[in-house]
Amino acid sequence: MELVEIFGYLGAILIGLSLGLIGGGGSILTVPILVYALSLNPVLATAYSLFVVGTTSLVGAIRNMFKGMVDFRTAIIFAIPAFIAVYLTRAFLIPALPENLFQVAGIMITKNLAIMLFFAIIMVLASISMIRNKRKENDEEQEVSYNYPIIVIEGLVVGTITGIVGAGGGFLIIPALVLLAKLPMKKAVATSLFIIAIKSLIGFIGDVQNMDIDWVFLISFTALSVIGIFIGVWLNKFIDGKKLKKAFGWFVLVMAVYILTKELVWK
Repeated sequence: MELVEIFGYLGAILIGLSLGLIGGGGSILTVPILVYALSLNPVLATAYSLFVVGTTSLVGAIRNMFKGMVDFRTAIIFAIPAFIAVYLTRAFLIPALPENLFQVAGIMITKNLAIMLFFAIIMVLASISMIRNKRKENDEEQEVSYNYPIIVIEGLVVGTITGIVGAGGGFLIIPALVLLAKLPMKKAVATSLFIIAIKSLIGFIGDVQNMDIDWVFLISFTALSVIGIFIGVWLNKFIDGKKLKKAFGWFVLVMAVYILTKELVWK
């Protein structure tokens, strides 16, 4: 096994570690690790990412369920449009895209390149959200209210983005649950993890019918990620989550710049 592959498998633990420590962020690392460390093509990497993210988030969500932290009614209202969008994106939109999309300034934008560039943009937005981190940690119970049209639109947008890049979209879901459904922050994080888990796994089902899955590799990689989430939950008792989240945000931003540079300059 080459050194870069070893880093790839260590990255699987890092994915779970970040989920356990800060309640999100790990999914944004899955595709770069699979593409650059383990040499998967971006379309397959986004499919595998959905399974890894979905399974690892499900472990965290089950833990939150036992604590009574998941608001199932809110999760269902938000998740149904997201489920539909992510499944349709993976089952029909991604396979329908031609290998060569268009040409700009002499550069051919292929499907794989477009996915990685879009992913890098999502990473930049996620990193800014983590670095700024100005949301108030309001954990007081409020009367939950629903702005149905906006929640449906948000669910469709998050589901489509998840389907394209294979990331959970927690940085989009959590603000939506806090602002649109008036959930307290801790419940929003817990409910978000549940939505990410189910949404990602449903998206992966859309891929099973279109591609050959290396189940041995995928389950091994996912198992390491699950181990990481348990380590992260344990370390969370000793580490300041807010400072860690900001540091992780800077790391994600550096990764985004690396992807943009590698795809546009070093090719």
